[in-house]
Amino acid sequence: MTNSARQVLSRTQEELTPAPGANRLLPLVAAWRAPVSALAALAAEERHIITSDWRAFLTLAARAEDPATRQFFSFLAVGESLALDLLVPLAEATSADMDEYTPKAGCQAYPAYVASLALNAAPIDALLALFANFAAWGEYCASISESLRENYGFDDKACGFFDFFAKPVPELEQHALAAIQAALDAGWQPDEALRHGRLLLDYELMFWNTIADMAGN
Repeated sequence: MTNSARQVLSRTQEELTPAPGANRLLPLVAAWRAPVSALAALAAEERHIITSDWRAFLTLAARAEDPATRQFFSFLAVGESLALDLLVPLAEATSADMDEYTPKAGCQAYPAYVASLALNAAPIDALLALFANFAAWGEYCASISESLRENYGFDDKACGFFDFFAKPVPELEQHALAAIQAALDAGWQPDEALRHGRLLLDYELMFWNTIADMAGN
């Protein structure tokens, strides 16, 4: 039976669903146990991540040979530019020192691997690995945004960065499905993408849990 893009994406997302409790920062923020200094560190780390991912997505768009994959990564690159602006109110709300902050290896492993994918992976493998992990990232962003409003009194502007990533983006999914289907029709198999996806998930959890460790938990 021929796999459809939707089937491949659904199976990959299921494979890459993080275990309950894998993100140790979320319950700390939900319980008002994470200091604002840890949230400031998160904002500062994200500035480095966004600028790195932005370049990586542009590189993948340039390397992609099919239009749907190019559109997918071009769309992601635009999103990173918007996210960088939305990060400013979060940095202000947490009094983050964005210029003097020294990034932590545990937080920067994720963008380092994305940069490696941009140079070494087939763009379609990187596409599936990244997009399949976005579901967990979006859920985490929705959770922390709610907790920041309820427990820390952050307003909509301060939570805008997390709100941005918490919302589904149908257009991005359409580009992803079109690219995956074109690759399947050409004989591509998603095995390598799943391997990349597992590493991306581990690195993302490393990001969150490094911040949790900085919170003293």
